[in-house]
Amino acid sequence: MNTNNEMIDQLAGSEFFKGYEKAYGTATGMPLTLMPVEAFDLSSKGKSHKNPFCAMMARNNGTCAACLQMQDQVRKDAMEKTATVTCAHGLCEAAVPVRLGDQVFGFLQTGQILMEKPSPAKINKVVAQAGKLGVKESPEAIRNAYLKTPVLSREKFQSILQLLTTFAELLSIKSNQVAVTQANAEPPVITKAKKFIQERHTEEISLQQVAKEVHVSSFYLCKLFRKATGITFTEFVCRTRMEKAKDLLLNPNLRVSEIVYEVGFQSLTHFNRVFKKTMGETPTHYRSRIPGHRNAPASLTHYLRLARN
Repeated sequence: MNTNNEMIDQLAGSEFFKGYEKAYGTATGMPLTLMPVEAFDLSSKGKSHKNPFCAMMARNNGTCAACLQMQDQVRKDAMEKTATVTCAHGLCEAAVPVRLGDQVFGFLQTGQILMEKPSPAKINKVVAQAGKLGVKESPEAIRNAYLKTPVLSREKFQSILQLLTTFAELLSIKSNQVAVTQANAEPPVITKAKKFIQERHTEEISLQQVAKEVHVSSFYLCKLFRKATGITFTEFVCRTRMEKAKDLLLNPNLRVSEIVYEVGFQSLTHFNRVFKKTMGETPTHYRSRIPGHRNAPASLTHYLRLARN
């Protein structure tokens, strides 16, 4: 992929994400959006389950700007780990980082909820604030919209965010697959280079060797590879090997030390370091989450059910 936004569009448009988004909204009553690092729009725009009070505020320029600033802040806070912010009206918004290797390229955003049932005094204050900010709807309409805001305990919201952290890990795996296989209008030289790498990934592969195979200079291949794929030649080789390693890790009869040499590494330490950098976790931890493994987590549906009750 050439940009983070293209990766976000690819993932957000996939049946994988759409299916999860629908189930998440039904189970929690909250919107879920996959946003790029640099976003210039409200996360819930055009989404089902969006908060009617937030939608009302978004129609006013002054309150919309405040919402945009809050969402920008929560994304900045979430560059390292999941973050939550609260707006002037008491609504909470959260962002969960999604990584490609060790780089954050997007966020799962959700929220627009209250952590506690608002008091009559709080409701009156919110209605008055909205009127002062220029919201055109009547006080009664503002009040009714605010009262439709979901109320979740802090513990329940944190449980839901933990589920989103697990889903973010799955999106990271999916994004790595997209990065490896994406061939959108790429030059034939790159297609040939990729094919050669995929066929010889178990061997020592150098840029010079592949350049000679596809009949271009090393400098040209290096520059073209980055431009066409969005990643370097070395990163593509690593990700190709990681995809093969992930397949082999599905086999419980293979030791990690055996897989190391099967995918072209000469050192277990080097393999572990590259796997963690590329996938965001160790091979052992990745294997432990595979369905059927004794340490694998329960299903997402089960956790969502617990979060709602």
